[in-house]
Amino acid sequence: MRRARPGRAGLRARFGPLRILAPFAALVLLLAGCTAGGAREADDGVIRLRFQSLAWQKESVDANKELVREWNAAHPDIQVDYVQGSWDSVHDQLLTSFEAGEAPDLLHDASDDLADFAYGGYLADLRTLLPERLRADIPAHSWSTTTFGDGVYGVPFLQEPRMIMADRRLLTDAGVRIPTAERPWTWAEFRQIARDLTTRMGEGRYAVAWPLKEPVSVSLNLGLSAGGRLFHRGADGRTTLRFTDADAVVPGTVRAMVETDRTASRATLGSGGSDTLPGFFGGRYAMVPLGFSYRQQIVQQAPKGFDWIVLPAPAGAGGLAQGVSPQTLSIAEDSPHKREAARFLDFFLQPRNMVRLALGDWMLPTSTTALADPALHTPAYGWATGAAVARQLRPAPAQSVRGYPEWKDKVATPAFQEYYSGAIGTEELRRRLVVDGNRVLARYQRD
Repeated sequence: MRRARPGRAGLRARFGPLRILAPFAALVLLLAGCTAGGAREADDGVIRLRFQSLAWQKESVDANKELVREWNAAHPDIQVDYVQGSWDSVHDQLLTSFEAGEAPDLLHDASDDLADFAYGGYLADLRTLLPERLRADIPAHSWSTTTFGDGVYGVPFLQEPRMIMADRRLLTDAGVRIPTAERPWTWAEFRQIARDLTTRMGEGRYAVAWPLKEPVSVSLNLGLSAGGRLFHRGADGRTTLRFTDADAVVPGTVRAMVETDRTASRATLGSGGSDTLPGFFGGRYAMVPLGFSYRQQIVQQAPKGFDWIVLPAPAGAGGLAQGVSPQTLSIAEDSPHKREAARFLDFFLQPRNMVRLALGDWMLPTSTTALADPALHTPAYGWATGAAVARQLRPAPAQSVRGYPEWKDKVATPAFQEYYSGAIGTEELRRRLVVDGNRVLARYQRD
């Protein structure tokens, strides 16, 4: 199940092996462009826009394609061709298509992947293209995820908090207080409840499974709830790393649950979210912190009668604040029909349509109007809990930091992996993240 994308190292085509592959990849994209999108303006004068979507779940793909069909039926002079992309390869695929001059007019991505493309001049600045309705309906903190320098290079439209998927029967039998968005657990309370649950569950079973195959985003985004920031921007605009006591709360809790309390399974530390579900269904784990959209997989795969509940992640000094990198829609700078593409975006992201997209992807819309829709506030499958948490979502801490992909891949991922496994302690984690990390960021911030 796609939720975390592989790491990226910036504009690798300019520095590394991707340059070697570019001619071949460009040829493939040229051929693909001809078959998928055709000419951008046909002989009959009809404008054709290519829209590359990364929707992959059937419900989501169906919602995307249905909206494209509705647009095409109402706009015979501006036709949109749906092109299927993939989260697994989107960064390098887009980079190659940009350099080959064959990028889609409209492209689906995630906000944490846009910085290189925005600074590289590949994306159109949307400030003068988008209608006031759309600009006003999405909160400023969401727009900040797609703002680089003075420009806005994407529309943030879907977001996904990390929630706790829990076995309701195990929690109820243990007499555990069920948290709500209004009265969540604290991190200390979460740790104590995990101790009580593990004792009651018996040998070989754990209160929590932490799937930390991608440890950086989990650690940083949940860290906002404890007041952690890690990345600090100075008055001069430069970003530096500082690892404070607040930044240590979440990783320290996870480490203690694995190493000291033995309430979290060591075996799941290198796992993806989907890998933990069989153990969750089988009663080996009472709780699993997962992205909100994993609910769809639970609905599809859980055995008959499995009683589960969606809980908010624990809160700390920052309340339920949590970092997210919304999914985005952008317009290519090279598109000859930017205003027509913006008209399609305005239609595609009408509140009622954003609700359809959110339901199809089992995620939450950024639109204030869409988020208020009753369909997203039903108790079924935890929709109401997620909608309540959505009000506290904030940009991921490293959202617009240049050099973040390299820091994440080369410094932070191995450091967090070793920390959670017990190979290094807190001070060594701090040294690597800050000292080694600031060296990486400095290279990207030279005048």
